[in-house]
Amino acid sequence: MSADLLAVLARPAPLVAPALIGWTLTHHSPDGSVTVELTETEAYAGQADPASHAWRGPTARNAVMFGPAGRLYVYLSHGLHYCANVVTGPEGAASAVLLRAGRVVGGVDLAQRRRGERVALRSLARGPGNLGQALALTRQHNGADLLDGGSLVLAPPTRPPAAVSSGPRVGVSRASEWRWRYWLTGDPTVSAYRRGRVVGDDPVDPLDVGW
Repeated sequence: MSADLLAVLARPAPLVAPALIGWTLTHHSPDGSVTVELTETEAYAGQADPASHAWRGPTARNAVMFGPAGRLYVYLSHGLHYCANVVTGPEGAASAVLLRAGRVVGGVDLAQRRRGERVALRSLARGPGNLGQALALTRQHNGADLLDGGSLVLAPPTRPPAAVSSGPRVGVSRASEWRWRYWLTGDPTVSAYRRGRVVGDDPVDPLDVGW
């Protein structure tokens, strides 16, 4: 099974990002296990993408992005939140999919304690920093293999999502118009900014930016 999943992830990030909607990411920690079903993702295409951490080439921070696919790339955002990305593409190409939001479908009580008792259920993993906190991810998880059956497990859904929409990326100053953000259409766990269209009408072709 892991070889089949690796083949899915070894494609360019703009192709993997919508495919990851509905997948689950589980973290088995000493405190217990939490599972998040992904409802929003965002693609970053490495050195072909001016908004990517790897745009200017390899560094100590972004080294995991250069592969192999199926690893977790974790970074600290604004000194506050740990954000998680699934590394994609062929080894050496440096691409990743940011996990922007999800629905906690396992370990809800533990996720609630991590996020705060007053946080609404739909908001437990709504936003990349909140998703990282709900799963208790830190830099120590940077580079973890998501397909080897370890403490972090990425798994496909039993059936595809009903509909996936796309729109411009959020929180980037460069190439923000690229419609590489994808979400489960109409789902309440998705970020509030949802301007976009259903996938299939997306005018951005990954081949246009160097793939």
